[in-house]
Amino acid sequence: METTNVFNINQLDRIIEMAWEDRTPFEAITYQFGISEQEIIKLMRREMKPSSFKMWRERVQSRATKHAKLREKGTNRFKCKLQRQITGNKISKR
Repeated sequence: METTNVFNINQLDRIIEMAWEDRTPFEAITYQFGISEQEIIKLMRREMKPSSFKMWRERVQSRATKHAKLREKGTNRFKCKLQRQITGNKISKR
């Protein structure tokens, strides 16, 4: 079932950014914006140059991290485990 969501430019930019991120699954985009994987693909095809779309499509088709069902068991986060942990409310000083 296709929806007729109309996204503003900031939402479009964020959807495209999330779709390009290797570790952000399509399910996270669906959860946040309410569009299916097929709708994301159509949006990417419409918003990108043909060569960029082709390159993106080749990358995500075989990438397990883009599909929650293909991820390792126990992976229920959307951030990289190498990302620095923030403790407390400290501001780093140089």
